[in-house]
Amino acid sequence: MTPPPSTQPSQLWNLPNILTMFRIALVPVFIWFMAADASEQGPLRWFAVLAFAVAMYTDQLDGQIARKRNLVTDFGKIADPIADKLLTGSALVLLSLLGELPWWITIVILVREWGITALRFVVIRYGVMPASPGGKLKTVLQTVALGLYLLPLRDVAPAVPAVAFAVMLAAVAVTVATGVDYVVKALRLRAASRQAG
Repeated sequence: MTPPPSTQPSQLWNLPNILTMFRIALVPVFIWFMAADASEQGPLRWFAVLAFAVAMYTDQLDGQIARKRNLVTDFGKIADPIADKLLTGSALVLLSLLGELPWWITIVILVREWGITALRFVVIRYGVMPASPGGKLKTVLQTVALGLYLLPLRDVAPAVPAVAFAVMLAAVAVTVATGVDYVVKALRLRAASRQAG
């Protein structure tokens, strides 16, 4: 008897995975618009904002579709966070290269993001590390902060950069706090696994 569609194994070429690959493909497009604009805050900067916004929307959309339609795959589990980090990481680096964002902020966030990703792979043999309650808040704050930084409103709305910096500081604080939380959970998971073994 054929199982209902919702219980059939998810394939690589399903809608959530296609959206994830589309998001990855948008990263070089976003980079090109940002680099071509060269902090002039002209039309190309608006195209960069659009590419960033579309990519972030697909991040939310593919997760919703995957969970609702039971289309979660191993590829999606790996590719989805990588796509997110490629997008936010490129935005952070580009903003710092253009002199619009302090390098220390970019370094702190990137070290935390890629460090925790590596940590997850290291401790996977001991078990799945549960998500931090502040993970969603961290993502929201980073996205809002980057969106504010990317908006070419420097000349027409002088207060935007100050607001963007304030939100980014909050994002850094939550990013560091959740990073520490993940390290603690990883150590506990490892200790529990060794005791059980």
